[in-house]
Amino acid sequence: MKDDPKTAGEAGTEFWRGLKPITKVFQPDAQPEVYLPDIAGEDMRYYVPFTETVFSRPVWISPSRNMWCDVLMATGPGLVNRHYHPHEVFAYTISGKWGYLEHDWIATAGDFVYETPGEGHTLVAYEHEEPMRVHFKVTGPLIWLDEDGEPEGYFDVHQYIALCKAHYDKVGLGADHIEGLFR
Repeated sequence: MKDDPKTAGEAGTEFWRGLKPITKVFQPDAQPEVYLPDIAGEDMRYYVPFTETVFSRPVWISPSRNMWCDVLMATGPGLVNRHYHPHEVFAYTISGKWGYLEHDWIATAGDFVYETPGEGHTLVAYEHEEPMRVHFKVTGPLIWLDEDGEPEGYFDVHQYIALCKAHYDKVGLGADHIEGLFR
C-alpha cells in the first residue's frame, strides 16, 4: 500500500518535511505532468493489442516529435515484427523475459537496454512465469523489415494514436482517453 504523501514520514527522517513548496510551478506555456499510478498493472483495458499475446500501454505521447513511452507486455511467448529505429530507443525491463533474435543476451527484471539508431532486430518474448513487461521510450517510427533486413513499411506515432483510439473506444474508455497523454 502506498503512503499518503501528506502524512508519509512525519515521524521519520524526512528533513524536508517542513519545506514550503514553490508557488510558481509551471512556466507560462508549460503543461502539467502526466501521473499514472501502476503503469504495469493488470487492467487490460489500457493495453492496446498488437497480436494475440503482445500489447502496448501508452503512458506518454508526443505527436509533434513522433515519440512515445509505453509498457510493452507479452502474456505468453510473443513477437514484434522485424524492425529498426532511425533514432535511439531506451528500454527498462519490469518483469518477464525478452530479447532479440539477433543478439545473445536475454533481458529480465531490472535490465536496461539502449538500442542504437539503425540497428535491426526481431523482438521476442520468452516463456516465463511472469508476463513480459518492458517500459520503452521510442523516438521516431519503427521501420518494418523483411527477412533480408530490407524496409517494407513503418509504424509511427500517428498510427499508434489511431490504434489506441480505436481500442479505447472499443473497451469503453473513449477514443479521446489517449489525448490526456499528449505532451
